[in-house]
Amino acid sequence: MQLDLICQRDNTVYMDITKTVLLLVDVQNDFCPGGALAVQDGDGIIAPLNRLAAAFAAAGGRVAATQDWHPQGHFSFASSHTDKKPGDIITLASREQVLWPDHCVQGESGSAFHSGLDLTPINMIIRKGFRKDLDSYSAFFENDRITPTGLAGWIQGLGIETIIIGGLATDYCVLYSAMDSQRLGFNTVIIEDAVRGVNYPAGSVEKAIAEMRAANIRFADSAQLLQELC
Repeated sequence: MQLDLICQRDNTVYMDITKTVLLLVDVQNDFCPGGALAVQDGDGIIAPLNRLAAAFAAAGGRVAATQDWHPQGHFSFASSHTDKKPGDIITLASREQVLWPDHCVQGESGSAFHSGLDLTPINMIIRKGFRKDLDSYSAFFENDRITPTGLAGWIQGLGIETIIIGGLATDYCVLYSAMDSQRLGFNTVIIEDAVRGVNYPAGSVEKAIAEMRAANIRFADSAQLLQELC
């Protein structure tokens, strides 16, 4: 993958941090251990994300973060449907929807960023999924695939070329965000040690990774990316 290159020294290629955004996807209490929709080892992504975000801030780079921000009774909650349970799949407006436990309810503790995440470097926070009858996995579009969250406009206005993504969960919000990033024409990189998956249904994490690789999305660990930033 061609990244925004500005220098090469000692056979190491560097990214232009002024044309790169670090995107932190849904690092929220409800997706971390002890939360309503906990991802196994979800809090294991926080240390590498904090290191990268600090490096971005030190170099004048930009960091964005997303939050699931659902109202009470959101239609993606199994509790909003008679005789349904978490994990069931329904069809509404010709879209399949996995039903989840109530999670990331606006203003409640589960919707807050994990306390271990350093918020200081974050320049932009995008809240998504706040429409009662429309879910949102992607950081860029609601699940109707039409309604924008506003993130793309902010990033495009900055002249950004590369988006580096970490967060939760690999097989849902990270996948959708990465695929939209690539579709919008950005060089897209997944921080492989700073994502974790739900793996529902079984095998969905492997399927998501294969789909992203097939779309020419790059995978790199945080240590490698720290070396490439300049």
